Amino acid sequence: MTKNPRRLSKVAAALGGLLIMAGMILIGIFALTFFNILDPSTFLNAGNLTLFMIGLIVIGVLDVVSGIILTRG
Repeated sequence: MTKNPRRLSKVAAALGGLLIMAGMILIGIFALTFFNILDPSTFLNAGNLTLFMIGLIVIGVLDVVSGIILTRG
């Protein structure tokens, strides 16, 4: 499929590391919000809050998918 599979694995590891870091941030924000330590609505108006939450969910889903891919690869 590619000429250099080693390069692809390096890219996959770098992407996985980035998504894992983003996932840790996502879990931290969730925990702070869940325990009412942080209220994200104070930083955002109602219109942007929905976009913010969708972005957090997308990061979480990408994190799970990259973990599955890296586990199988």
